[in-house]
Amino acid sequence: MKGDYKKGRGAQFNTANSFSTHQYEPDELSWIDDDLPKSVLKTTFFEETPKQIISRPKSPDIGFVASINPYQGCEHGCIYCYARPTHEYWGFSAGLDFESKIMVKKNAPKLLEKQFQARSYKPVVIHFSGNTDCYQPAERAYQLTRQMLQLCLHYRNPVSIITKNALILRDLDILKPLAELNLISVAISITTLNEDLRLLMEPRTVTGSQRMRTLNTLHKSGIPVGVMTAPIIPSLNDHEIPKLVEQAAERGACWAAYTVVRLNGALGPLFTDWVKQTFPDRADRILNQIADCHGGQLNDSRFSVRMSGEGQYAQHIAQLHRIACQKYLAGRRPPQLTTTLFRPAGQINLFE
Repeated sequence: MKGDYKKGRGAQFNTANSFSTHQYEPDELSWIDDDLPKSVLKTTFFEETPKQIISRPKSPDIGFVASINPYQGCEHGCIYCYARPTHEYWGFSAGLDFESKIMVKKNAPKLLEKQFQARSYKPVVIHFSGNTDCYQPAERAYQLTRQMLQLCLHYRNPVSIITKNALILRDLDILKPLAELNLISVAISITTLNEDLRLLMEPRTVTGSQRMRTLNTLHKSGIPVGVMTAPIIPSLNDHEIPKLVEQAAERGACWAAYTVVRLNGALGPLFTDWVKQTFPDRADRILNQIADCHGGQLNDSRFSVRMSGEGQYAQHIAQLHRIACQKYLAGRRPPQLTTTLFRPAGQINLFE
């Protein structure tokens, strides 16, 4: 690994923004200051006031019809994150900017309540974290996710959540009553139980073992919970699939799912740089196997194929996951959340 490797960060540089016509390049004399101490990369928050907060994705590959992302960009710094290229829409880079320049949608709770109060609103399961983690570090201070969960409970709108942060346990006081009404399901994202790999691949996340404990606490609290073993990266974490599913099942998971990593847009050069620095002995094999899952390319935008991949190695991953689920999760399934309890304007039924 190179001596200038940025510990605690996934990306090691800023890729060019594909939407910008001008790019910054250091001049030829920039080496003069190379001997000066390098500044520590600090996180900056930008408060935004969007006009709407519920997104309705059109992709047939996504298992939800409505989603909320109170934050854009993510301090977790996961090198494989498919959301990185979306940071370019904000004028930033998908690299270091993505994990150090966080957009905060400060008015998200107000927008959600306005939506719930609209006469035209029809209740639907709202997925939190369709793009970036709703329980990333910024949530500890801004509490936007918590405020919106309180609204979902008040109006009785069903919610699904995916996160890799134990901060979700802070909101058990809201999640429990949601679960009692069949209005909540949670997925804990766990990619590896290898702490050395996690520190390199997901540098600002909690440990895999802590995520397992979080899953177990949610289960014991009566909250339906599953595990998302995603993304699967050939020759890095694919061999862990059976162990991940087994341990999640032992801790109460009622379902498991996965995706195969794909490196669209700026993710290609970012991940290639990262894997060559961190695993130089097998970098070419990893990249070749990823390409084998996507028709010979690192990127893949084809509906119905991009999430699970195709080809021999993708079939190997699918088989590993299927057998693990059959062995450890037989008879278990995620809940079918209800939309029939929604209360327009939060009105209370006199017969409750």
